[in-house]
Amino acid sequence: MKTKNLIISMLVLAAISGRANAQSNKNSNLKTQTMETIQVHFRTVKANGLNVFYREAGSKDAPTILLLHGYPTSSHMFRNLIPVLSEKYHVLAPDLPGFGNTESPDHTQFKYTFDNLAATMQSFIDELGLKRFAIYIFDYGAPTGLRLALANPEKITGIISQNGNAYEEGLSSGWNPIQKYWENPTQENRDALRDFVKEKMTKFQYFEGVSDPSLIAPEAYQLDQQTLDRPGNVDIQLDLMYDYRTNVALYPKFQAYFREHKPKFLAVWGNKDPFFLPAGAEAYKRDNPNATVKFYNTGHFALETHAKEIGQDILNFLGGLPK
Repeated sequence: MKTKNLIISMLVLAAISGRANAQSNKNSNLKTQTMETIQVHFRTVKANGLNVFYREAGSKDAPTILLLHGYPTSSHMFRNLIPVLSEKYHVLAPDLPGFGNTESPDHTQFKYTFDNLAATMQSFIDELGLKRFAIYIFDYGAPTGLRLALANPEKITGIISQNGNAYEEGLSSGWNPIQKYWENPTQENRDALRDFVKEKMTKFQYFEGVSDPSLIAPEAYQLDQQTLDRPGNVDIQLDLMYDYRTNVALYPKFQAYFREHKPKFLAVWGNKDPFFLPAGAEAYKRDNPNATVKFYNTGHFALETHAKEIGQDILNFLGGLPK
């Protein structure tokens, strides 16, 4: 009897162990699949004569979304968003000239204008053979990406604007010193903007309007500042600040594009942004009946504090776009 009970106990233990191992293997396989899904590749491609660095993730057979960063950051700003999007989408995030790891010649050797940033991104999408894609535009990425939309309306499946402005009412008083330089481009007014590229201002852009500062990763603004501090980079940034006036001049054309093409549009906006006001987000609805606006209680770099929420809202939006 004891022998029979022992055999039964051993069989029960073996069954339990088998189920546990099977579940463990299943969890391991799921973990492996997830790791493979969110794998990010770091690449370069020649575009507009420059070596353009970009991050790529997700299946190339999936719909594409192009992420365009702003000042003073790089594609690094999307580090928390890319894994979320790449499970279902092909994600591309380049560094603009003058930022991150993209080749950035001296400002005397390369014309740092928004037309030229857009020309570089046009070359980028041409080199990669992109036929249809959605765009995520942020800060400087907005006038760059909207120039792409004007030139390639047939390629754009939808637009996500995260604190990416296209309306004068969206410009805060923080732009006053820069606007003064636009109106009177003297050396004195140019030099007055040098504080904009210093660490204090970089950290201000990250922390202003953020309710929980402990959510801001220090390496984010530290990496940005290292780029800003590279030899010759101050003049690159001052050139772009001066040329930003051309973006404001193009606002009527951007708005006409929204009225004519009515692209599916999602504005995801940090409502405490010290430079781009909520009024700029609301204004999109004036020209585009397909525009949806969502606000988050945070500042300029909304992905630093609200990547999960924004990522889910973007996935919901992308799910309704044409292929």
